[in-house]
Amino acid sequence: MHFDAYDLDATIYDEMFRPDGTPREYCRALYDALRRFSADELGAIQERVTHSFSTEGITFTVYGDDEADERIIPINCVPRILSGAEWRHLESGLTQRIGALNRFLEDVYNKARIIADGVIPADVVRGCPQYRLEMRGVFVPHGTYVAVCGTDLVRTHDGFLVLEDNLRVPSGVSYMIANRKVVKTSLRRLYRSCRVREVEHYGQVLLETLRDLAPGGRTDPCIVLLTPGVYNSAFYEHIFLAHEIGAELVEGRDLLVNDGFVYMRTTKGLRRVDVIYRRVDDDFIDPLVFRPDSLLGVPGLLHAYKLGNVALANAPGTGVADDKSMYAYVPDMIRYYLGEEPLLPNVETHLCRRPEDLEYTLDNLENLVVKRVGESGGYGMLIGPHATPAERAEYAKQVRADPADFIAQPTLALSRAPCLIEGRFEPRHVDLRPFVLHGRQTRIVPGAFCRVALRRGSLVVNSSQGGGGKDLWVLDD
Repeated sequence: MHFDAYDLDATIYDEMFRPDGTPREYCRALYDALRRFSADELGAIQERVTHSFSTEGITFTVYGDDEADERIIPINCVPRILSGAEWRHLESGLTQRIGALNRFLEDVYNKARIIADGVIPADVVRGCPQYRLEMRGVFVPHGTYVAVCGTDLVRTHDGFLVLEDNLRVPSGVSYMIANRKVVKTSLRRLYRSCRVREVEHYGQVLLETLRDLAPGGRTDPCIVLLTPGVYNSAFYEHIFLAHEIGAELVEGRDLLVNDGFVYMRTTKGLRRVDVIYRRVDDDFIDPLVFRPDSLLGVPGLLHAYKLGNVALANAPGTGVADDKSMYAYVPDMIRYYLGEEPLLPNVETHLCRRPEDLEYTLDNLENLVVKRVGESGGYGMLIGPHATPAERAEYAKQVRADPADFIAQPTLALSRAPCLIEGRFEPRHVDLRPFVLHGRQTRIVPGAFCRVALRRGSLVVNSSQGGGGKDLWVLDD
């Protein structure tokens, strides 16, 4: 019942089923429970999940050519499950990766040994638009340039792969927690019997990480969350996280710099700020240093930061490490700084700035996914097998015009997981975005925002491109 027409494909890894159609052992309890529900019960569960997101205003914003459209993120009620052993592997790989990325950032803004030793070409680093000369020689507490990282993972028959690292202002953690809250409520008995590890304490773990960064080791620092404001696509998350960590939600106009210190305007006067969890891009954080027309930042903020009087999470200039061209070198960073082999491999990546990679890309567009190095959210990319010959020809002109702005990767058979679609279970492609926190130590809550391509056959999981989400259950074994 319900799974009778479920379409298994031997070429695609299924998160619930083995190739012979039997459920994986750690998914057995979920599979049996889903089969016991009637169609009406399943419909009611999905309706509660959808209604909860609607009533709580859990939204994201899609920016079109003419206007912004605010939407409720579609959540599927069927959780995705990982075994405890699988999660431990991911946790080890993510800890290794953020360690190397922070070492890389500390290096390229100081002695740049990795460039001098020929591991990464200088032009790839210093030619990156996200490389900030203003960060050269700046002391960063504990070497924590990246305090909050959202790493996108996919799975194929070959195992887990890192798709990209989001190091600037990663978003989506509020959806992870909101998914858990509503699915846990709707499947409470099953949730308890599966011994799912909790994620609701993420706010406390984030708070501990931000406290680690406080100047002078202040034990009770004043922490604020800096938002661009109500029109930002992730404003719901900003409100949510400020509440979770007990921080004031502020805009640039609420802060000022005086004598090298940052202060917050309050009804009782000025209050010194120690740590700023910023959700404002580099270009806008300080109009005296970056974009002079910015109304979102705080004049003099970078000066106070350089003096060590305020901490910023994440540090300015981290974008040089999550540029899509730099992504190809992360395995080399791990070997160079840690002397270890990567536990989580990258997707094979062709840098079109290299003549041989450019020719390969242009000759094989029908088989590749081609992306602009500075884009995110599923924008600006070509999925070769799903594009028309005319679309590929037009995209090839753009690649030829500026090869350094593009990378190419094979079209991956992303794993699929069951989703409730119009009253029946159908497989849909999924990925994972765990959130890695780093202060004095690395902390990872056992969960992730699991994104799902809800359109049949689609490989694009981004909410802005028709994707949705589902809860991830990490089992305690």
